[in-house]
Amino acid sequence: MLKTIDPLLGPDLLWLLAAMGHGDDLAVVDANHPAETIARATISGRIVRLPGLAMAEVVRAILTVLPIDDFEPDPIRRMLVVGDAAAVPAVQKEVEAAVAAARAAPVPLPGLERFAFYTAARRAFGVVQVGDARPYGCFLLRKGVIAG
Repeated sequence: MLKTIDPLLGPDLLWLLAAMGHGDDLAVVDANHPAETIARATISGRIVRLPGLAMAEVVRAILTVLPIDDFEPDPIRRMLVVGDAAAVPAVQKEVEAAVAAARAAPVPLPGLERFAFYTAARRAFGVVQVGDARPYGCFLLRKGVIAG
């Protein structure tokens, strides 16, 4: 246990976050996602599994230590609902609220079509698979910098 580090952030996840560089994406995906297959294609080839947790609580914990890229217009993206791109499922609304709280302002979460999301996730640094089984709980978070 470490002071001020959220207990959801175990050593494997902390390593993954620390090893990422500026501009690297982290795929944070739900229990339905083909995470093992996607993770093998990522830069690190690593997957961190967090069973039994809700997506928003994991994203909230990650955002306590991960700076989000301010140089890109869309540093956080979500998977669009197949057949209804305008739909925003509850899991995505919850993550949007967690992001807004962490950034102290509303942040739009633009969407990627399902297969475009899979392609982008393969280019990510690594994958975090959350035990949340609600569909379309899939996000890409782009790492920013910590100003010195």
